[in-house]
Amino acid sequence: MTGATRVAVDALGGDRGPEEIVAGALEARSDGIEPVLFGPTGLDTQGLELVVTTQEIAMDEKPADAVRGKPDSSLVAACRAVHEGHAQAVVSAGNTGAMLAAGLVYIRRLRGVLRPAIAVVVPTPKGPSVLIDSGANADCRAEHLLQFALMGSVFAQEILEIERPTVGLLSIGEEPEKGNQLTLEAHQLLAASDLDFHGNVESRWLLAHATDVVVCDGFTGNVALKLLEGTIRTTLDWLRSEITATARGKAGGLLIKPAAARLRAHLDPDTYGGAYLLGLRGLAVIAHGNSSRRAVANAIRLAARGIDHGVVGRLGERMAQESGGERVSIRALSESNPRER
Repeated sequence: MTGATRVAVDALGGDRGPEEIVAGALEARSDGIEPVLFGPTGLDTQGLELVVTTQEIAMDEKPADAVRGKPDSSLVAACRAVHEGHAQAVVSAGNTGAMLAAGLVYIRRLRGVLRPAIAVVVPTPKGPSVLIDSGANADCRAEHLLQFALMGSVFAQEILEIERPTVGLLSIGEEPEKGNQLTLEAHQLLAASDLDFHGNVESRWLLAHATDVVVCDGFTGNVALKLLEGTIRTTLDWLRSEITATARGKAGGLLIKPAAARLRAHLDPDTYGGAYLLGLRGLAVIAHGNSSRRAVANAIRLAARGIDHGVVGRLGERMAQESGGERVSIRALSESNPRER
């Protein structure tokens, strides 16, 4: 496929309606990016290509059942387009579980990948950090976390342009002996790997750039991510409320307004727009359910950037290189810890 990067966009994903998705796709369209919308007949795409679909997956549907039962849904059809070569990447702000299920069924895993994982960029004063897994896998084994760290490192190298990313393991303390059984085992695997592992990190340092890549299971990562998002939003809104509460505050607010605007821009989730679902044979970006048109546009640009940087190919090469050594490490850990895995 030559020319502009074709990005399949689920027009029915998201809480703000298809009009907001269309507006975001229009904003992202450029000489190098060609969004292709997947949605119902009659949708006003304002000139963008439309692939007509007849079904929709709701946010509250069971992912696997929905993907099997609704093969002509906008989300599934967009994923299938990547598999069939009609698009190079897919973006959806819809049901995250359904996106994962459709990705596994239609795009499929890279060889050697045990489980795909969601990589979210966390803004910090020292530069962006990657939190992985941020919600794809609620229950994990130690070898999964090792692979997440590897995939997150490739992401940091290719997208964030960090030559040798540092890796930290999210835990309840920095000491190696702190944590549950999963983190204790994962710590051993990460320490034995060739990654630049800096040991355990605590969640209080996530916004201070604990490491370039922070790895955890999807349950913990999703809780941490939503806590960060809620804390940031509440703090900024609270600060604005306090500033506007008095005449003196309003006067001072005028002085700090430029700095406050820059801070809000840095911390706004819409800045990156979405998160990569890493580990598939094609590129998939999951956008926030409440994505604005700006977030949708940035998610599409993020997908196109991943294509430009060959993230899937690089990840496939790295997984092929590491798979043999990883199996040896996992076997050694299993022999040293006979707990059933």
